[in-house]
Parts: sequence; C-alpha cells; structure tokens
Amino acid sequence: MSLRTNLNMDVLRTFVTGLELGSFSKAAKQLGRSQSAISTQLRRLEEQVGKPILEKSGRGLTLTTAGERLLSYAKRILELNDEVIDGLRDGDVEGAVRLGIPQDFAEGWLTGLLGRFARAHPKVRVEVRAEQNVLLIERLRDGELDLALAWGGNLDGVSVERLVDLPMVWIGRPDWDGIKALGGEPLPLVAFEPPCVFRSAGIDALGRAGIGWRLAFTSPSLAGLWAATGAGLGITLRSTVSLPNGLVVLKPGASGLPKLPKVALTLCKAKADTAVNHLCEILRETIVEQVAGRSSARSLESARIQRDPRF
Repeated sequence: MSLRTNLNMDVLRTFVTGLELGSFSKAAKQLGRSQSAISTQLRRLEEQVGKPILEKSGRGLTLTTAGERLLSYAKRILELNDEVIDGLRDGDVEGAVRLGIPQDFAEGWLTGLLGRFARAHPKVRVEVRAEQNVLLIERLRDGELDLALAWGGNLDGVSVERLVDLPMVWIGRPDWDGIKALGGEPLPLVAFEPPCVFRSAGIDALGRAGIGWRLAFTSPSLAGLWAATGAGLGITLRSTVSLPNGLVVLKPGASGLPKLPKVALTLCKAKADTAVNHLCEILRETIVEQVAGRSSARSLESARIQRDPRF
C-alpha cells in the first residue's frame, strides 16, 4: 500500500488566511511569520498537491482551477479541525445565547460559524435573529437578546465593544451614469426607514455637498433594498459586507457623489455568562479577521491577491 500524503494544517491555514485577507503579506503579519516563510509554505503546498494553485494575473495572483478546489477543501478541513478542538476543550459549556445580527450577515460565513459553534457545544442553545439595526438595539435594551452585532451602538447598561471600522459606500447598478446625468433632478435614494445610521450619513453627506435627493424606495429588509437598487429605482449606501452580484461600488468624485464616513461594527453584550462570553470570544476573533479582510473584496474566490516581490 502506497503512503498517503498528509497536508500540513499550518500550511492550509496560511493559504486560506492569505486569500481571506486579500494579501499574503497581511497573512504573514497576522500569523507571525516572515514573507519568505509564507512563500516557502505555498511552494510546499503546490508540491504536495502536484499542481499549481496560484498564477500571475496582471500585477497580482489569482487562483488556478486546482487552487479553487483546494480552497474549498481547505476551508472544510480547517473548520472540522477547529470544531474538534473547540468541542474537546469546552465540551462542558452549557446555557443559552440569544444573538442578534444585522441583515448584512444573515447569509454566508457568519451563519456557518454559528452552526459550527452549535455543533461543537451541543449543550449551548443558540437562538439567532437577523433584523434591522434599530430593532436589534431595541431587543437588546428590552432584554430579548443577550448579545448583538450592531452598526454603531451607544447603549446604557450594555457593554459595547468596537470591533472594526468599515467604509460606507454608495452602491448602484454598473450602468448608473452619475449625478450629472440627472440634469438637476433630485437623486433617487433607496434606504431603510429612519432611524438608520447609513441613511442618516448619506443624507448628511448629500446636504453638505448641496445635492438634492428624493426617497425613491424604502423597505424593512436589506433584500428589498438590493432588489430596488438592482432594478434601477435609485442608489443606496451600505458597507461592502453583503454586496450582491450585479451591483457595484460607486466611487465618489467620478460619480459626482460625496465621500462617506466610516461606520463602526460593534459587539453589544447585555448578559455575561460562560456561554455568552465564549461565543463573544469566537465572534470577536472571527469578525475582525473576516470582515476587515473582505471589506474590499466581492468574494474569496474572485479576489485578486496582492503579490509580494519576494514571492
């Protein structure tokens, strides 16, 4: 029987981390390794799989077909590894956690993380609500939630931790022609009903720039905002966390739109026990890594990787 090749877990984590952060230089800093060590790991990984996993694309690097397949497998392997370690180390954690998350995080990696947490800690009951930011804050104040991710957050009697500051961006269809094309007509805006930190920031920025606006569409759901924007009813503003295909970031200046401020993503805790604190720890570490690393990328698979001259 021929011996099987065992993929190195540390090398897989380097590979995935570099893609998540959009740069292997950033991965080197986060993992506490030199760039030359990262380059050596990636070459070793290519030798183990027997195929190139990265290729030059312009001034950067992109995944090959084999690299895309490897990325999918690597994420699954690391998730299982982390689930096993968490489960064995903290298998006695018990209790219930009522978590609120913005609608931006209702799909994708965060829900997968929560599923892994629940499987690793079967004695912890996790209940998750995905709603508008204002509703999450109200439920936290009313004692209906123990923990919430929120945009901003200034709550009496609640522990608020600032995780990361993300840029707000204007979002619209790729064929949106800019302010000048409106011919003096007010800008059609797609937004949540107030209070909304994104809506307020956008209206303030338009006011300072002397740009007239009108409310073209409102919806209580983020999916509704994306649908209205995609249909061309107007433009909206958000972070790039959940930017769907078919919509693009509209750059200030070229589009005639004003610059927008950053928005804080915070972790708000109304209750402190072992289960809540443990979920807090996992969210804190993962949110900062994932959200900060993805804020400028549409997806992991299509992200261009900045090339270090030493690679």
